Amino acid sequence: MAWHSLELEEVLEKLNVDPNKGLSSSGVEERLARFGSNILREERKKTIFERFLEQFKDVMIAILMAAAAISFVVSLFENEGFFEPVLIMLIVVLNAVIGVIQESKAEKALDALKKLSSPNAKVIRDGEQRIVQASNVVPGDIVLVEAGDFVPADARILSSASLKVDESALTGESVSSEKKTEAKVKEDATLGDRFNMIFSGCSVTYGRAKAVVVETGMQTEMGKIASMLSAEEETETPLQKKLNVLGKYLAIAAIVACAIIFLVGLIDGIPIMEIFMISVSLAVSAIPEGLPAIVTVVLAIGVQRMVKRNAIIRKLPAVETLGSATVICSDKTGTLTQNKMTLVKAFSDYDSTLEEISSENLPEIRSLLLYATLCSDGRIIYESGEEKQIGDPTETAIVFAAKRNGIEKEKIEEKYPRLAEIPFDSERKMMTTINRIENKNVVITKGAIDSVALRCVAGDVEKGRRIAEEMGSDALRVLAIAYKHIEEIPEILDPAEIESGLTFMGLVGMIDPARPEAKESVALCKQAGIKPVMITGDHKLTAAAIAREVGILSPEEKVVDGSELARMLDSELEERVRDISVYARVSPSDKLRIVHAWQKQGEVVAMTGDGVNDAPALKAADIGCAMGITGTDVAKSAADMTLTDDNFSTIVEAVKEGRGIYANIRKVVGFLLGTNIGEILTVFAAMIIWREAPLISAQLLWINLVTDSLPAIALGMEPVEEDVMKSKPKRKNEGIFANGLGYRVILQGIMFAFLTLIGFSIGWKSTGDIVVGRTMAFAILSLTQIFHSFNMRSNHSLFKTGLFSNVFHIFATVVSLAMVAFVLFIDPVARIFGLAELNASMYLLAILLSLVPIPVIELEKLAGVMRRRD
Repeated sequence: MAWHSLELEEVLEKLNVDPNKGLSSSGVEERLARFGSNILREERKKTIFERFLEQFKDVMIAILMAAAAISFVVSLFENEGFFEPVLIMLIVVLNAVIGVIQESKAEKALDALKKLSSPNAKVIRDGEQRIVQASNVVPGDIVLVEAGDFVPADARILSSASLKVDESALTGESVSSEKKTEAKVKEDATLGDRFNMIFSGCSVTYGRAKAVVVETGMQTEMGKIASMLSAEEETETPLQKKLNVLGKYLAIAAIVACAIIFLVGLIDGIPIMEIFMISVSLAVSAIPEGLPAIVTVVLAIGVQRMVKRNAIIRKLPAVETLGSATVICSDKTGTLTQNKMTLVKAFSDYDSTLEEISSENLPEIRSLLLYATLCSDGRIIYESGEEKQIGDPTETAIVFAAKRNGIEKEKIEEKYPRLAEIPFDSERKMMTTINRIENKNVVITKGAIDSVALRCVAGDVEKGRRIAEEMGSDALRVLAIAYKHIEEIPEILDPAEIESGLTFMGLVGMIDPARPEAKESVALCKQAGIKPVMITGDHKLTAAAIAREVGILSPEEKVVDGSELARMLDSELEERVRDISVYARVSPSDKLRIVHAWQKQGEVVAMTGDGVNDAPALKAADIGCAMGITGTDVAKSAADMTLTDDNFSTIVEAVKEGRGIYANIRKVVGFLLGTNIGEILTVFAAMIIWREAPLISAQLLWINLVTDSLPAIALGMEPVEEDVMKSKPKRKNEGIFANGLGYRVILQGIMFAFLTLIGFSIGWKSTGDIVVGRTMAFAILSLTQIFHSFNMRSNHSLFKTGLFSNVFHIFATVVSLAMVAFVLFIDPVARIFGLAELNASMYLLAILLSLVPIPVIELEKLAGVMRRRD
């Protein structure tokens, strides 16, 4: 129900409550039974064991488990022990454990929402004021709130005195909202414009109020956000989708290849068990057993890199998603701006001085700041060297500007003591103090220019109005300062009398300023082909001014507010979304609509935010980025990533890192699949040509799980290449093998198979011993893959990349070579793996054949450079 648009009498009538007596105890019990407790419902959380089991749903994990089963069958029939299946299962379990650890910080959003609720509430029941648990507040309860209180439930204001409420968690607006008892509010008013309402979870920053509760629990605005969080499903990252598709293709390829070999064997009359074992060997070669685990390790390495760049990742695959981002929907307050009201301009009527605030303003401006500070209650204190602002943000902005000019509030209050005051009132829109200055009683009034101007009898008020209008067009919040002298302070302070006959002194203009680095970061986003979009609960004029300043809003782009957005159908929004760069005065559901509209356009959407109001959109986006300092626990829990420094430029660095990680994953996938294709073709071709397997399953498993793994991990640790941010984001539907990687992998696999088959043939035919041939094949395939990892480090030439630019790769190469030597030269181990000792010429031939891919790939890279130049 639109409680904000009803008359007060109608609200009280519908709720059936006396505003003076409140509800009766029996009435409270009846409503508690009907409406339920004033708490946010929580869905059952998954146990650690359930999360552990969920890790096994991944296609690649299923392939790993199939490999373990196949290896178990092989071990059972060949009596070779169960080293291989145990090793594979260890990798499977390790992968699952890492996944659970990363997700153990998962959905705590509803818990965080609960923390925003006040534990107790002051209510009037049975005609008496009582303190009750906030969970027992019901619709119809008369609640009392004052500065420092959390609002226990959504309520319609019955009476108030100078009430201001911090609603930034819900609306995103940095300035406290001034509340009015008799405000007329339209039914379709946005949340930030419902001035006669107070909302659950928001804090009272000034004044006091009496209000009637209209909604509790999940029906409050906070509860609606909790519902959206529960309803919004986790999005699957592009990397997850691609690896799932890859896993399915590999599984199909393995089954088809096995079926063909099995059929060929049956036709040739090969015994069933023998052909079965050969088919198993082929299946093992088709499955990249280490891929899921290695990709997980690469992502984990990326997560550690992100931490160093002030970004904490909640889920591993989200690292890659950042690199795919094509749109960043950014909140304004605290993300693009500093979330700190700052005085930026002041106008002195004394000599018509309009000056930007600095640490050395003219005497006339300093005098204006002195008077404005004396007429302010806000304070700035320092605890453990950290600045803390206490009070209304507009007043602390004045106090800080004065401090920059050497005017310390505590000192001037001691020198010019406050003798009396008339507090701010939302009807008068002014605050007045009387201070003893230079042995005179000076009345100082601070407030809205329209209100102050009406009470001035001296000073150039009209010019003040014009200057205020100019400041307003720059989205500044403007306050006027006026004063007069009085002989004596009356016992009863009548605002009409005290605040009359004033002399206009000047104006101060403030704004929540853009972060200094935001403009450069936005420019970098655009250079990288990423569209930045501002989504804020702040006013349209303010949002547009900040967006223009940081470079988000260009002349041809549009600004839309919440009311305009509400009139758009989803289909219309989807059509217009590319032309709109700024959304102002929006609700949480609006943010969801915007994110979904971009997603339906095929874009990968990153959403930044810090408030409760951002949480549903953070969860719905392809990647949600919460602010770590100013961000609420709700936002952090709903997001995929938290920026520990609340800096927009960190997002750009994270995007760069994400692109680098994705490039490294492509290198890893290309490397592992190239070697696997080489293995498949080696076994397949040998079976077709000679009806013999050139490698047994144990040898293939050793290559896949051990020899390849360290170089693959090292490829994932490659530094981010310098030109990574000069290219456009990859398309959402772009496959992991795009831009020719798939063709290169296949051709490289063919080359590996060809080299391996040459060695197998020479070793077998020259000695007549197939074990020697298999030893040659094992040595060549192992060494080829290790040396080939140097080719996969970059699309640039190895001479440009530098042999030693990745020390981890050098270490991985040395260890992998040692592992190959361990199997080849330690006689007991060699026998376990079905290998024989080779003579010196065969070892030399194996090394020479293994080095062939390096010059071949270098020539291919050179040809690519030549083609691009043409």
